[in-house]
Amino acid sequence: MLHDRVRFAVTGATSEGQLLTALTNELALLRSNPSIETTLLIHPLVLEEFGAYNEFLNLVDRLLRQLNLEGVYQVASFHPHYQFAGTAADDPENHTNRSPYPVLHLIREDSLARAIQAYADVDDIPVRNIRLMNDLGKEKLQALVQACFSRSGSPGLGGKTL
Repeated sequence: MLHDRVRFAVTGATSEGQLLTALTNELALLRSNPSIETTLLIHPLVLEEFGAYNEFLNLVDRLLRQLNLEGVYQVASFHPHYQFAGTAADDPENHTNRSPYPVLHLIREDSLARAIQAYADVDDIPVRNIRLMNDLGKEKLQALVQACFSRSGSPGLGGKTL
């Protein structure tokens, strides 16, 4: 955990069912432990194909409704091949939602609401993020992703091996 507030959980799930179970367990943990602000549920062994991952998000929404947690938690999605509708696969803006492995980010809605209230230009965040990705360019973004898998670390990661 980062500052005992951000939990990084890596699951060994190899099926959608196992991932739903892991997600259910993480939601239960968040509910029982208010000191954990948010969880990044990393699932490297399942839903490696973006289309299947994107479809799975419908099951995530259904699970939140079934558990009566809609409006309590929000799940943001990140994937190595994330692609927004209307973009080419290699468009830099897709990197705003890309990650080295598929990730479900479990966010407390009340925390999100407080953050939005405290930030004056919340509507400009996506625009600024896209501009940053375009400014970095395809080659730099690809190098940053590759650095995540480097055994020797990289200056961008403080020399740490992930």
